[in-house]
Amino acid sequence: MAEPIPGPSTSAAAAAASDTNTSTSKKPSVIITIGMAGAGKSTFVQRINSYLHTSENDTRPPYILNLDPAVLNLPFEANIDIRDTVNYAEVMKQYNLGPNGGILTALNLFTTKFDQVLELVEKRAETTDHIILDTPGQIEIFTWSASGAIITDAIASSFPTVIAYIIDTARCVAPATFMSNMLYACSIMYKTKLPFVLVFNKTDVQPHDFALDWMADFEAFQAALATHPGARDAEGEPTYMNSLMNSMSLVLDEFYKHLKAVGVSSMTGAGVKEFFDAVEESRGIYERDYLPELERARAMREKTLQDAKDDSVNRLMKDLAVDRAKNPQAAANDRWAEEDEEDEDDGDAEVNIIDRSEERWPGQYIDVMSMRRGGAEEINWPRPG
Repeated sequence: MAEPIPGPSTSAAAAAASDTNTSTSKKPSVIITIGMAGAGKSTFVQRINSYLHTSENDTRPPYILNLDPAVLNLPFEANIDIRDTVNYAEVMKQYNLGPNGGILTALNLFTTKFDQVLELVEKRAETTDHIILDTPGQIEIFTWSASGAIITDAIASSFPTVIAYIIDTARCVAPATFMSNMLYACSIMYKTKLPFVLVFNKTDVQPHDFALDWMADFEAFQAALATHPGARDAEGEPTYMNSLMNSMSLVLDEFYKHLKAVGVSSMTGAGVKEFFDAVEESRGIYERDYLPELERARAMREKTLQDAKDDSVNRLMKDLAVDRAKNPQAAANDRWAEEDEEDEDDGDAEVNIIDRSEERWPGQYIDVMSMRRGGAEEINWPRPG
């Protein structure tokens, strides 16, 4: 018997499904690099940027965002640079802030226009396979601030996103420093709820095999801790910190089982391929675990907002009905005059986020809140309060 020929609706559905799969597969992966000051985040971004630019790899050049307003020089060329939008030194001066306060305020100002950043990123999504975010060295400013959470949630709701936590391997030889980094990694992973990759950087200085052994076997970590100076007090008993870290190694044993760890040398480039393999695996975790949770939370939020709107409208209609019953003449006179309606301009100047991939044009960057690095214009920022 001949097979039935698919009708127009079947063909259209198949085409739509094919288009959906194609558009999904074209979405680039976002890599958010986070780490302590001095861990080598910017050098790491430069190395993976160089790796993606090489002709041997079947990938397109990345799209890079620099979110550190205080950095003086970058070893790579950022497509979008926060320093082109907010003048960090001027923010400190105008708001009478210290270095950390200036970075946080600059990041907050930049976040108010992050919708423009998303528009530029989405426009370039068809031309790249990876979007890389380099964050400030003051790790708490990005991970625990409202602006950092807004940026992370906004980018993760649009693209498959992976957190790359950069660790200085040489400093982790001390068990206490290793445990501190693991606790920080655990807190960031559970705060962002995104796929997480541990990157042991500077493996050309110190191989990361010891760290992998400690993560795979808590007894190996406890043995190293017992031989570390300061593990016992004057009476030969384990110190409080020694006992605490022993206990934490047991607690984190389950955490390590769901964690991807790679060793990378940003100086030599060793391990970069393994890092991108881990990123691709994490992309699958994002699509399997994060997206359903995101859609569920979004649907719940929309339902809550709609319920609140419906409740407000119902209460308003009840109030209007009572008012009309009490004063029908006033209700009859209360009509909107269409001829008096006028379009009003809010007068807000548009802040242009700069995409260095595009050709610049005169007058693009001047704005009340947009301050060019080294610009000649004098702009007085409003003082708080």
